[in-house]
Amino acid sequence: MTFENILFEVAAGVARITLNRPDKMNSLNAAMHAELRAALDQVQGDPAIRVLVLTGAGRGFCAGQDLSDPEVRYVPGEAPPDMGDVVERHYKPLILRLQNLRVPTIAAVNGIAAGAGASLALACDLVIATQSASFMQAFSKIGLTPDTGGTWFLPQRVGMARALGLALLAEKLPARQAAEWGLIWAAVADIDFEAHIFALAVQLSTAPTKALVRTRQAMHAAPGHTLEQQLSMEAGFMRELGASADFIEGVAAFTAKRPPQFTGK
Repeated sequence: MTFENILFEVAAGVARITLNRPDKMNSLNAAMHAELRAALDQVQGDPAIRVLVLTGAGRGFCAGQDLSDPEVRYVPGEAPPDMGDVVERHYKPLILRLQNLRVPTIAAVNGIAAGAGASLALACDLVIATQSASFMQAFSKIGLTPDTGGTWFLPQRVGMARALGLALLAEKLPARQAAEWGLIWAAVADIDFEAHIFALAVQLSTAPTKALVRTRQAMHAAPGHTLEQQLSMEAGFMRELGASADFIEGVAAFTAKRPPQFTGK
């Protein structure tokens, strides 16, 4: 597939997807959704890829849905667009692809992440933002509820009081405060941002990939489990990972007091 709305590159086990509509603050339209799904499918199917970095071109990460896109544009005198259908066809499969990806994911938030753009970032395993970036749940400003998983991610990350405040008031949350609240992993000085993301991607690309993904799955499952169910899930994952090449290598490296050479297998 030819990409026109995103950039997609792979190097040394690191896949990088860049939302590439900087003139529209990387807002999402139907064409970008199709390209994102195709790129994520490529990541899923390439065993050489060990980590995904998702970022935006220009001065913003993603401003959310492009309201000028024909699928959502309201034309006076005509029936309003079916926004639920848009979520079902585009945002739901996008978020599920990210959450079920076979590699760890990093959202490199280089500027404003608003509406669906904020939730898209939160769907990644680690969210790193520049200190000048901000997050905004803008849905109430246009009479909508948060989507793209926002009503699931926000209460789990920051608690109900803060989640409701962010959603109802639609105020910008500076990246530093987002990190203090636990909404994101870290806010990094703008000048150090690219170097930080590169180092983190390299670190994850040489980590035991399957173990990281199983950790994600276990933690996401925990809120819907009893302690007994969670202990059983942990036992199943430990049984699987205990037979993996990376576990054998990890123990051998620990015993020999040398750095491990994980292969993701």
